[in-house]
Amino acid sequence: MASDAESFEDRKPQTDEARSAFTPPLGVPYPPLPDDEHPTSEFTVPEGMRTEAPAEPEGSAFAPPGSGAAGGGGESTTTGTHQLPTTPAGWPAFTPPQGIPVISLTKDVPWQDRMRTMLRMPVTERPAPERIERADESGPAVPRVLDLTLRIGEILLAGGEGAEDVEAAMFGVAHAYGLERVEPTVTFTLLSISHQPSLVDDPVTASRTVRRRGVDYTRLSAVFRLVDDITSEGITLEEAYRGLAEIRRNRHPYPSWALTVASGLLSGAASMLVGGGVTVFFAAAIGSMLGDRLAWLASGRGLPEFYQFVAAAMPPAAMGVALSMADIGVPASAVITGGLFALIPGRALVSGVQDGLTGYYITAAARLLEVGYLIVGIVIGVLGVLYIGVQVSARTLNPEQALGTYDEPVPQTIAALLLALAFCVLLQQERHTVLFATFNGGVAWVVYGVLVHAKVHPVVATVVAAGLVGLFGQLLSRYRYASALPYVTAAIGPLLPGSATYFALLNFAQGHLDPGISSLIKAVSLALAIAVGVNLGAEVARLFIKAPSGEEAATRRAAKRTRGF
Repeated sequence: MASDAESFEDRKPQTDEARSAFTPPLGVPYPPLPDDEHPTSEFTVPEGMRTEAPAEPEGSAFAPPGSGAAGGGGESTTTGTHQLPTTPAGWPAFTPPQGIPVISLTKDVPWQDRMRTMLRMPVTERPAPERIERADESGPAVPRVLDLTLRIGEILLAGGEGAEDVEAAMFGVAHAYGLERVEPTVTFTLLSISHQPSLVDDPVTASRTVRRRGVDYTRLSAVFRLVDDITSEGITLEEAYRGLAEIRRNRHPYPSWALTVASGLLSGAASMLVGGGVTVFFAAAIGSMLGDRLAWLASGRGLPEFYQFVAAAMPPAAMGVALSMADIGVPASAVITGGLFALIPGRALVSGVQDGLTGYYITAAARLLEVGYLIVGIVIGVLGVLYIGVQVSARTLNPEQALGTYDEPVPQTIAALLLALAFCVLLQQERHTVLFATFNGGVAWVVYGVLVHAKVHPVVATVVAAGLVGLFGQLLSRYRYASALPYVTAAIGPLLPGSATYFALLNFAQGHLDPGISSLIKAVSLALAIAVGVNLGAEVARLFIKAPSGEEAATRRAAKRTRGF
């Protein structure tokens, strides 16, 4: 039995330790250990050979940024209009693969364009920005600069600004306070920024989550002015913090009752836009104001925004169904369409498409998903009321009523101006921007009406009209060094596809799937046409901005972000 056990042990697989080449056999002593406790490495520099000094001095990641290109206080050499770190021998420490770009980020153009140019350039080709010299050359501490940058980006993202403009603002603030190797990242709910003091130091990364969103374009414009002061005037970090605190403490320019009245005015004007009279105007206004108050009640109870849209969509639809059942000759379609104009999330749609066109696909997908959820909420609220109305009296709701046959240029133009004015109040815009945005919306509707009257396809007419809105909005924002949203968002109000959305929902309620799908596709096409037109107009507007001499080629090359492969 013992021999069998020994043979079994011999057949067992040997362990790694038993087969190790570094384990001496039994009876052989271990070799003596080296003098030091740490064995030598084949990468150790031999004795007598000197190592080359690093191109950039090492330092703490939390040290105040310096004035050199690497954020430290080492030597530098000037190439073109910016500085590069140098070796002790005086040669540049590194050269970008495409050479040193000759570009001057002067203060002759708005900070949005200067920082957007920097963002669209590869990291190795970004020149050192021209900053105003401060008395304190050491600069503020890095964590405080990153914190201020994230707080500014949070307000901009929560206010509906595009991801590229948010990154440009964060980039500009960080560069203004001496942080050159920074990389801001913006997603739908998360902001982060990473700073690497030098090529040999560990990066410092900070992040902030955007949990609440609110529409206040007055606060948005104030943040743009603060960023302009930081990047152009060279205010201190403490002054920037005080300015940001004042912006947060400021109250909204319009009270809640004014927003409710503006919601009613918007729906009434939209009903006039599609052929409604005085009775339809007041009916749509009352239904929209009831929906606004019901949505405020749902918000006060802590319900998500989806249910708030469901609650806001029901009273206008109920008002239209009630007037249709009363059989007094009032078009119910105009009343319900007016209520839909006040609920369609055009602002989020434009921002989502803009992020997609500029390459921020994750943020664009999240924004468009938000738009989809809000539209589903509107559909549930309106469709539920329409279904009840169809079951009670199917003959009173007629999907064949063609709102597009209404052609009265003067009343429709007045209604478009009133609609854009109401949107300005709902968006909490500054009073000096209301006139420009209202006029922009009136021009957009006139252009759209002229093109449709000339037998141009409605989608093409919408693209052209929205393109003019984006063009004028960008030019006005560049002239005032402000955000373009206050001049654009309210102006696209008259172009929103309210009637197509209504007819799609009504056909679905009556069980007519094919006409309903056709109307829904038309509504989606018009909405995308608005978003693409606004973005296209904004890009065309930048062509009118004259670049300083000598940097035309660099600016155009930097704007080419990707080829798609």
